[in-house]
This record gives sequence, structure tokens and C-alpha cells, in this order.
Amino acid sequence: MKSAYELAMERLQKNTPSASFTDEQKAQLAEVDSQFRAKIAEKKIFLSQEIEKAIATGQVDEVEKLQRQLTSEIQRLQGDCELKKQKLRDSFKA
Repeated sequence: MKSAYELAMERLQKNTPSASFTDEQKAQLAEVDSQFRAKIAEKKIFLSQEIEKAIATGQVDEVEKLQRQLTSEIQRLQGDCELKKQKLRDSFKA
């Protein structure tokens, strides 16, 4: 006798089957992740340095602005990464 969880998982699998990718496809997705992690790290380093400079000169408004910019840039890059990976996944299905 199957549990409710197992039945639900079977129904879910029928509606949206999980994708299985080849090693090459996984490598392409990992490369996209790697590229965007590098871009995010670059932004963090640059803006962190700018924040430190603003703190050193006592520019509180500038610090807040740079922190919001950093958060925004990271979110944007993460969104871009997911979009690019989704396009890749879609191209794998075609």
C-alpha cells in the first residue's frame, strides 16, 4: 500500500516529469553557474571597496546607496543566470 506522499509524487511526476541531462549538458549548466558566480564575486569586491571608502569618509548616504546597489546587482545577476540556464534547458528539449 502506497503512502499519500508516494501517490502525490507519482501524480507530480506524470504532470511534470523530471529532466535528466547528459554529462555535457550538466557541464554547460555548471559553466553558466560558474560564469555568473564570477560576475557576482567581481561586483561584490568592487562595491565592497566602494562601501569601505564611503565609510572611511563618513558618507552614510553613499554607504546605504552602495549597499542597495550591491543587493540589486546580485539579484539581477542571479535572475540573469537562471534565465540563461532555463534557455539552455529548453534548448536541450528541442
